[in-house]
Amino acid sequence: MAAEAGQGRTSGRRQGRRARAADAEVGPPAVRPGLSGGHFKPLSDAEVLTVSAAAIEVLETIGIGEVPEMVMDRALAQGAGKSDQGRLLYPRAMIEDVIASAGRNIVLHGRQPKHDLELSGANVHFGTGGAATQVLDPGGRSYRHSTLLDLYDFARLVDCLDNVHWFTRCVVATDVADDFDLDVNTAFACLAGTEKHIGMSFVAGHHVRSIVEMFDAVLGEEGGFRKRPFCKVHISPVVSPLRYGEDAVDVMQAAIAEGMPINCIIAAQSGATAPAPLAGMLIQSVAETLAGLILVNLFAPGYPVIFSNWPFVADLRTGAFACGGAEIALLNAASAQVSNFFAICPAASPPAWPIRRSPTPRPATRRPSAPSPRASPAPT
Repeated sequence: MAAEAGQGRTSGRRQGRRARAADAEVGPPAVRPGLSGGHFKPLSDAEVLTVSAAAIEVLETIGIGEVPEMVMDRALAQGAGKSDQGRLLYPRAMIEDVIASAGRNIVLHGRQPKHDLELSGANVHFGTGGAATQVLDPGGRSYRHSTLLDLYDFARLVDCLDNVHWFTRCVVATDVADDFDLDVNTAFACLAGTEKHIGMSFVAGHHVRSIVEMFDAVLGEEGGFRKRPFCKVHISPVVSPLRYGEDAVDVMQAAIAEGMPINCIIAAQSGATAPAPLAGMLIQSVAETLAGLILVNLFAPGYPVIFSNWPFVADLRTGAFACGGAEIALLNAASAQVSNFFAICPAASPPAWPIRRSPTPRPATRRPSAPSPRASPAPT
């Protein structure tokens, strides 16, 4: 009787597992590409107008400093001004023209069409981000420096997750010392791990051409990447507060030459590189993101640019980044409202990055061969 009862319980558990598995196969995933967003609106319509007008006024009257000569010349030729202090001033009419002609309905391609993402309207997509130099080791439960293998593992993980729609290099391969080797191996690790759209930054603009040649080789034809640009470049063209960064300008120009979409990221910190009051922080960060958008359009009008205003907050007690702070969620939602008002393709950053900080799963089965630093020579 006891044995029969035990067999009955076992059989019941199996039936329960089968039933749960059958239920899991019904319907689309809860977090799928293109869900409608923008429902949380911390700003009133009048406040959106106030913030957007104030951001434009900042660019008109305060402007951008430390402008590379090439950018200054091109901006002045297109109607910008220059202050007595040498700062680049963008007139309202010029800003409004750039916003009106900015690229919209952007498609982020995957290596396969099933992974293509249409960035339009209120469509929401989720992906990884960041550039962590440490990971939580699941064995010792302590932090250690991130490696190329960690990056590859994260890419493999994202490739299997339906609720993560693209993969941005989320950790830095600190075991690759040379700058060019770092860029090439980062691109290769992302490619080896996932067929979804990928994103990465570049140390220098002259690295981009060689990596695009590798992308063409993966796609099997010269010029294949231009037809299906499955990688976007992450640049931070504005160094807060209100200065252009020359290295980002070089990378931007190289990306434009190759047809690579640009994720224009501004990551000011309230209380550190931006005002502590949230309203002032929002105005400055919107102005800086507009300055990044204008910069790209100076060289390529209508180019596909993601308007990535990522307003962060510093802990005023320590000066550290307040990861998980409620103010960050509030500021990002407000920034998305302003971006939607401009009808520009926006991106937001959550208060924390759980994927970046999660331990890397180690499957029990044998892993496929993984990339090793400098294992793949750069294309010539």
